[in-house]
Amino acid sequence: MQIDKKLLRRLFLLAAGCLVFAWILLDTEQASSAAKSLWNLISPFVAGAVIAFVFNVPMRAIERQLDGIHKEGLRRVLSIVLTIAALALVIMFVVEMLAPQIQVTVAALTERIPTFIEQTSAKLMQLMDDNPDMKAWIMDIANLESLEWTKILKDSMGFLGNQMSTVMGSAVNVIGSVTSGIVNLVVSIAFAIYCLARKEILARQGRRILYSLIPEKTGDEIIRILRLTNSTFSNFISGQCLEACILGGLFAVTMAIFRMPYIPLVSVIIAVTALVPVVGAFVGCVVGAFFILVDNPLQALTFVAMFLILQQLENNLIYPRVVGTSIGLPGMWVLVAVTIGGELMGGFGMRRCCTPWRGNLRTSAFPSETSRRKSCKTTRRSCNPGSSRIGNGKNAAVCKK
Repeated sequence: MQIDKKLLRRLFLLAAGCLVFAWILLDTEQASSAAKSLWNLISPFVAGAVIAFVFNVPMRAIERQLDGIHKEGLRRVLSIVLTIAALALVIMFVVEMLAPQIQVTVAALTERIPTFIEQTSAKLMQLMDDNPDMKAWIMDIANLESLEWTKILKDSMGFLGNQMSTVMGSAVNVIGSVTSGIVNLVVSIAFAIYCLARKEILARQGRRILYSLIPEKTGDEIIRILRLTNSTFSNFISGQCLEACILGGLFAVTMAIFRMPYIPLVSVIIAVTALVPVVGAFVGCVVGAFFILVDNPLQALTFVAMFLILQQLENNLIYPRVVGTSIGLPGMWVLVAVTIGGELMGGFGMRRCCTPWRGNLRTSAFPSETSRRKSCKTTRRSCNPGSSRIGNGKNAAVCKK
């Protein structure tokens, strides 16, 4: 009796999976600890894979421009170097633009914050002098006269002395965490560069492993979905970067119209933080409002109102159009995905989850339409003028007059 090796391998994997699942159910605490240790071990490589995926988007565009170099290895090395150099230049440009402005802003804030505090205190004192009943009520609630300030000061100094050992221990832990983070970052970048340099070989090895574990038809479908996911998310990243630039420019123009201060600083911060999931844009709003608040409190309120209006304009008009075009979705469906994602998962679901997956599911659900469009484009490129293409798939290479 001949034993099917693939069937035996699948039965073994199924039995191992059942044992692992039973162990997780029986010893949840130890399983959680093991999972955490495993994640700490592989997290640099997962981060490197994510970095490689993001870097692959500009690298492919650069590599297409280097078709004149016939040596594939040299072309790949040049494209990786140019990609890293381009991203480094972008970061340097942002830092060079922000650093002088931040220095000027911090100097201005250092000068104006004491004046701002004095003015605010004077207004509060004036308010309390104009309302003696409120002043008496606050003094009675606070009971400031009965406080023993000497005892409070001694207790505070004793508390600080007792906490010094804890602070030192925390500082050591922070230094260790920073060192570990730097090492993980270096490993992640090195792994990302290796993935970019050998991505075809890694893809071929992954296909071999996949086909050795599952049937060929199922493997073909999984590979099709993975390729579709790669294309959709790559286009989504490109569209997201373009949308962030548009948002920053929109804030710069609007702030110039209202003659607000710190236009370069705030607009660049808004554009950069718009790439951060969930809280990015609101962090930019808080930072910008704080800078403007010290200079002009009324303009800070105007800035917050302007931010809310532009956010609605961007979410409902600009974002569906720009990102929808990049991932192959009409603006209407992007608006539906953004609304549903916002209701289910807040800002993260609105901006990072539902939109690319909506495009992925659409193309997966209607593969014939996508294949037909690609076939038409291939037909126009491959057939000679005056010829047309017969058939689909492998037979599509036949042209007739």
